[in-house]
Amino acid sequence: MDIPILYEDEHVFVINKPSGIVVNRAESVKEETVQDWAAPNVLRDGFVPATDNEKVFVERAGIVHRIDKETSGCLIIAKTVTAFTDIQRQFKERIVKKTYLAIVHGHLVPESGEIRAPVGRLPWNRERFGILPGGKDAVTKYTVMRTGNSHKTDISLVALYPETGRTHQIRVHVKYINHSIIGDWQYAGRKTARADRLWAPRVMLHAWKVAFMHPDHHTELAIEAPVPDDMKSII
Repeated sequence: MDIPILYEDEHVFVINKPSGIVVNRAESVKEETVQDWAAPNVLRDGFVPATDNEKVFVERAGIVHRIDKETSGCLIIAKTVTAFTDIQRQFKERIVKKTYLAIVHGHLVPESGEIRAPVGRLPWNRERFGILPGGKDAVTKYTVMRTGNSHKTDISLVALYPETGRTHQIRVHVKYINHSIIGDWQYAGRKTARADRLWAPRVMLHAWKVAFMHPDHHTELAIEAPVPDDMKSII
């Protein structure tokens, strides 16, 4: 696979994951994944994991976190068990800072704010998430960068700053405030998503920036993934 590398040293990769590629292997996934690409670049021949951390590192081929198949952008992959453990800790302690770009329906008012609502898996549809009273705490801050109209639809370019990392958090949160992401086949509604897909080929969400402390020399590493062409053309 042609996966652009945004940063690399002996401890860590940061890649620019293209849209359409699944991050982790699964029985339901038949195509090549980021994990398949990462394994030969990360795992040493003959390495036999002994500790729980080493086993998880090998099982995930160093992939520290995930982004959805149709989402593009920054993804961190550790090259060593030490780096993997340290960056995992940073995610848990909310040291890692992420910025996403999304093109959403409508014009947000106010133009900056915070969405605070618990996210959980829907009991009646295990593939989808939603705002549930018993869900996990989730917080997303946002800022509108630009507004406009495309294909007779009001749209906004929004920067989003998730302070927690729940599955589908951004997609669920913007849907919750009635500004679903353009092309989101799971959360925008079937009719809306079908109309979107006539001019927007995927979920218009991009993991734009990530910042974390380098696992070896402990200085901040800030990486930015260029905005992909399919989003640029709409912007």
